[in-house]
Amino acid sequence: MPHVTRRGALIGGAAAAIGVHRPLAAAAQKEPDMDIDIKRNGSRPSQKGPADWFTGTVRIDPLFQAPDPARVAAGQVTFEPGARTAWHTHPLGQTLIVTAGLGWVQREGGPVEEIRPGDVVWFPPGLKHWHGASPTTAMTHIAIQESVGGKNVDWMEKVSDEQYRRG
Repeated sequence: MPHVTRRGALIGGAAAAIGVHRPLAAAAQKEPDMDIDIKRNGSRPSQKGPADWFTGTVRIDPLFQAPDPARVAAGQVTFEPGARTAWHTHPLGQTLIVTAGLGWVQREGGPVEEIRPGDVVWFPPGLKHWHGASPTTAMTHIAIQESVGGKNVDWMEKVSDEQYRRG
């Protein structure tokens, strides 16, 4: 029967079998050219949402773009009242985490849905949708999506004022 020390480490044959005897220094060694990457606040400039993809005033604050082989990226997007995306899809889907304000989302053929801080929205791959602020209140969300072949979104036509007002 193995003996357990006060710290809970196994001593004896069982320890050797699972590698506990390996020196801590060896376990702490890192792989060559691998390290953490800290993106400091303020090191990634804000961008204005391009007029081809957005209606109204939109600010995009990039959060991260994971390096290959990872495919995930995220940004914080702030929509002024009445601002919204164009219709679009994502090849691997998209997750929104609402952090402030009051917004709207809609999938093609579905009702306009209200979203508030703390809400998490999932759009499946290829689902045509839009999202943005309500007419009277700004909205901020974190948008997370993955890329396929370097592409994470397919932009389409703008959401018309008539379509938006149906909300």
